[in-house]
Amino acid sequence: MTHTFDKAKLPSRHVSVGPERAPHRSYYYAMGMTEEQIGRPFVAVASAGNDSAPCNTVLDFQADICREGVEAGGGTPRRFNTITVTDGIAMGHQGMKSSLVSREVIADSVELSVRGHCYDALVGFAGCDKSLPGMMMAMLRLNVPSIFVYGGSILPGRYQDRDVTVVDVFEAVGQHAAGNCPLKDLTALEKVACPGHGACGGQYTANTMACVGEAIGLSLPNSNMAPAPYKSREEVARAAGRQVMELLARNIRPRDICTRAAFENAARVVAATGGSTNGALHLPAMASECGIEFDLFDVAEIFKSTPYVADLKPGGKYVAKDMYDAGGVYMVMKTLLDGGMLDPSPMTVSGKTLGENIEEVTWNPDQKVIYSFDKPLSPTGGVVGLRGSLAPDGAIVKVAGMHRLKFTGPARVFDCEEDCFAAVEARLIREGEVVVIRYEGPKGGPGMREMLSTTAALYGLGMGEKVALITDGRFSGATRGFCIGHVGPEAADGGPIALVENGDTISIDAEAGTIDLMVDGAVLAERRKAWRPRSNDYQSGALWRYAQNVGPASKGALTHPGAKAETHVYADI
Repeated sequence: MTHTFDKAKLPSRHVSVGPERAPHRSYYYAMGMTEEQIGRPFVAVASAGNDSAPCNTVLDFQADICREGVEAGGGTPRRFNTITVTDGIAMGHQGMKSSLVSREVIADSVELSVRGHCYDALVGFAGCDKSLPGMMMAMLRLNVPSIFVYGGSILPGRYQDRDVTVVDVFEAVGQHAAGNCPLKDLTALEKVACPGHGACGGQYTANTMACVGEAIGLSLPNSNMAPAPYKSREEVARAAGRQVMELLARNIRPRDICTRAAFENAARVVAATGGSTNGALHLPAMASECGIEFDLFDVAEIFKSTPYVADLKPGGKYVAKDMYDAGGVYMVMKTLLDGGMLDPSPMTVSGKTLGENIEEVTWNPDQKVIYSFDKPLSPTGGVVGLRGSLAPDGAIVKVAGMHRLKFTGPARVFDCEEDCFAAVEARLIREGEVVVIRYEGPKGGPGMREMLSTTAALYGLGMGEKVALITDGRFSGATRGFCIGHVGPEAADGGPIALVENGDTISIDAEAGTIDLMVDGAVLAERRKAWRPRSNDYQSGALWRYAQNVGPASKGALTHPGAKAETHVYADI
């Protein structure tokens, strides 16, 4: 349906209505726009498309199709692009320091473009890890009617008659170092692991946050799990353009959708799918954009009581395409709702509540990916929060697919990822050790790097559950093994992790949710007297600025106060 809109009540009136806006309109005429198009609402179509990696290569195409839906719904689309830093390319070197920082740059750049040009609504397309929460953070910050669209996952590669993903390549690097994977096999695998367009196929950060998009209500129902090459993605893009005009007509805004209950639902879905630990970083950051207090411990409490029901890589067997074929995110949510684990009341961008959308879903008993609520893979979620003397402000571990949930051993301490990776490659890490990588937190890194190269190499060496790895940095959604991240306070802030010495006993219990440094308090007090803050090599530019502003990981690694400090909302200008 095409609606009639009163532009006198929309932000775009500031750039298109009245005699005083004649100079502004002259720019629109220069781009070939008609008077009728200028008189319509202006809809931002934001794309994180680029040539950096296959996650992003389809986004501009999809965004251009979205224009058709906006026009059909009575709006005028205005497309622009933002950046991405693609983790698979940035992994394992200094470039990974840019990854989490890019989330803030994406949110900020979308905000600034919408503010500067007075757009009335927003459809955002993203494909790689940090671009998903970054795009959704911008929607919540601006609070104009918005829809989030995921570009879709990559199809699995095939190698030696089995499905493979890029994680198999990372782990093969460790196998090669151990002498168990000839170089010719590693080369053959790298050439087939990623067969085309789309984001990494397992339940890593991109697919985890794509699930969040649907669970929290910002994406159209069952829209995000369709793989990137599928023709159906074109109709998703077109439908998003049409539907955002319906939201504008009804004045349904992101903060009407993303209530506290919606964030709790999203956390349930992260846990139930064995999703990325990064979900516990991004959900608090998104909540802050709404003025909702929702930190690591709120997320962890929900994780603790949520059954693990979706058998997805890296802890399980299947990839995003398989989950799509099985019924998608809504099939997961159906079994959670049946078990009383979801609140059906939050509104969604469909214009219906989550419960009304789920009512349209029929359980598929023939699929093998998603288990029923009463017969889960495990009774508690795939991600667990930890707290104790080593992490007073919390930490997080992904336990999906793990057999060992308790670990006690001597510390082996490294002050950066590179030193640890070199020790792993040289096979200097010993079974039973607790490897500590510190000064990699949001402030200390700066940028809170992911450690996939290191964890995958350990797994490739056969050490995945024979050692534990602890960091104030992050882990990729693709990480598996006994790996604890987000330790807070971080080392740069003088947290207990900064005081650990080689040989100290560290005890972790993922069942009880504890992580403790078994060193006498008097000894730690003496160490603290001798501790001095460390400097890093990033004393100017974006990483320096980030380090000055970023807060703790337990609160989402935020760089601004969020909605709780607002005195006005952009959508109301």
